[in-house]
Amino acid sequence: MASNTFYYLGLILVSIIWGINFGISRWAMEVFPAEVFVFLRFGLALPILFLMLKVTEGSVKVEKRDLLKLAFIGFIGITALEIMVMYSIKYTTLANASLLNVAPWPIFAALFSPLFTREKITSRVAVGGLIALMGVTMIILGGKDGFDLGSEYMIGNYIALAISLIGALFNLATMPLMEKYSPLRVTTWFIFFGSLFIFPITFDKWSTIQWENLSFATWGAVAYNVLMCTVIAIVVWNVSMKHVGAAKANFFRYFVPAAATVAGAFFFNEPIWAAQIVGGVVIVFGLVWIGTERKQQIPPKFSNTNR
Repeated sequence: MASNTFYYLGLILVSIIWGINFGISRWAMEVFPAEVFVFLRFGLALPILFLMLKVTEGSVKVEKRDLLKLAFIGFIGITALEIMVMYSIKYTTLANASLLNVAPWPIFAALFSPLFTREKITSRVAVGGLIALMGVTMIILGGKDGFDLGSEYMIGNYIALAISLIGALFNLATMPLMEKYSPLRVTTWFIFFGSLFIFPITFDKWSTIQWENLSFATWGAVAYNVLMCTVIAIVVWNVSMKHVGAAKANFFRYFVPAAATVAGAFFFNEPIWAAQIVGGVVIVFGLVWIGTERKQQIPPKFSNTNR
C-alpha cells in the first residue's frame, strides 16, 4: 500500500468532501432550483479549471477526434447523471436512493472494468469490497428510515440503480483518455461539455430565484460546491483513480454515506445510531483490506502524452 497511500488518502478525502456536501447543499437548495444549482456548481468551476490547465500544462487543447468522446462523457457523467440524481430523490425515499445509488456503483465498476482497462479484480479486492458493502448497508439502513420496496417508489428505485450503472461506466470511460491526457485536462473538458448541455435546462428556472433571500450561508454552499466538490474533488479523484485503478477507487465511495451521516449530525442534529457506527468501522476494515494489496504492474495501454 505504501506506494499508493497518497492516492488512497486522496480518495478518502474526496469521499468525505462529497459526503459533507449532502448537508451543506441543503442551504443552497432552499433558494436555487436544483437545475440552476447544478449548473452553478460546474459552470463556475470552468474558468478556474481552464486557468489551472493553462498555468500548469501550458495549453488547454485536446485533439479534435477526442472532443466527441469528451462531449459524450460530459453529457452522460455530468448532465444526465445529475438530473437522474434529482429525480431519484424525488420519486423514492432518501434511504432507497442512497443505498441503490452508492452500494452497487463500485460493483458495476469492478464488473465492467475489463472493457476499459487492464485492471484485474483479485479475490482480495472482491472480499474487501464485500465487507465495505456490508458496512455501507448498515450505515444507510441503520438510520431512522429503512429500505422501502413499496410500489410507489419503484420508479425512483430504478432510476437510483441506473445511476450506479451509468456512473460506473462514466468513471471507466475516462480511464483510456487519462492515459493520453492528464486527469486535469480530461476533467476540465468533460465538465465543459456537461455544463454546456445543462444550461438550456435552466432557462425557465432563473426567474423563480428569490435573490433577496441569498444569504452568506447560501453563497458559502455554492462556493463549497464549486471549489471543494468540483475543482478539487473531481481532479483529485481522477488523479487517484488513474493510479490505483477504477475498480479499487470506486469502493472508496463507501465513505460518502459515512461522511454524510456525520455531516447530518453536525449541521442538523440528526442522530447517529449504533448500527451506523459499527457500519463505519466495517467500511474502514474492508477498504484497508483492499488498500493493502500490492499494486499490479500493468504496462500502459496508451501513450501518456499531453497535448
